[in-house]
Amino acid sequence: MKTFKMLSVGILHDEQVIDFPLIDGIIINQENSHRMWILEMFIEEKHKAFFESFQGEDDLLEAKVVISYPENEPAGFRVAVSAVKQIGNNISVLLKGRLKRARTQYAEHLLEELIGEGLEGATLLERFETDMRSRPRLKRDIEEDE
Repeated sequence: MKTFKMLSVGILHDEQVIDFPLIDGIIINQENSHRMWILEMFIEEKHKAFFESFQGEDDLLEAKVVISYPENEPAGFRVAVSAVKQIGNNISVLLKGRLKRARTQYAEHLLEELIGEGLEGATLLERFETDMRSRPRLKRDIEEDE
């Protein structure tokens, strides 16, 4: 098994990515034949109802997770909510699932999409820089999910 520090996590819900500010987080690659990962996040209690609503459900959530270094590209996971536990005034949320794909090449795909929209020059550069910071979902990822 390998463990990594989870720096940020966003969950896709109703066509929007909801960011859950982490107090702490860890991600574990179980390195087993099922290619399973465990994500544990320690977050504010106010998010408890959201995660409990998915606990025990067959629905998988799409998670975008930044691992180890802030400049790393978010890794995409399909996860199920395994457990939600109260710890003091916060909660621990245990997610289990699989890595969506090894490397999404987000920057390259974003640039391709922006050029496809007809952007160029200073406008292209400005939008590229903005979108690299905010990381909106790409059209190719939305179409892949449908």
